Amino acid sequence: MHFALVCLGGAVGTGARYLLGGVALRWLGADFPHGTLLVNVVGSFCIGLVQELAWGSLVLPESARVILAVGLLGGFTTYSAFAYESLRLAANGSWGAALLYVALTTALCFAACLLGIGAARVVAG
Repeated sequence: MHFALVCLGGAVGTGARYLLGGVALRWLGADFPHGTLLVNVVGSFCIGLVQELAWGSLVLPESARVILAVGLLGGFTTYSAFAYESLRLAANGSWGAALLYVALTTALCFAACLLGIGAARVVAG
């Protein structure tokens, strides 16, 4: 049963990634991988929130953690796209943009995950 729910969560996460990436593309343009950056930052916050609510506070049951963290957020976050887009920027000679993208993704996702953990602690009391 967990397997089916993880698969369903992954499908929902993938659809959400597609929609959010499309919105970012329309609003912010195609000159920089804004959509992947946004998805990874939001996903990092959410995974911090979910994991802390499950493991740190024991508010979220293990089954919900697996469905959300492994399924939904596993389908939502896009590290493979991040790696490819970083290399594509560098290969096109945009070394500054590539380095900025790597630095922003690393720093913002780390900070977002930390904020997610903090938010979970506030929610859990």
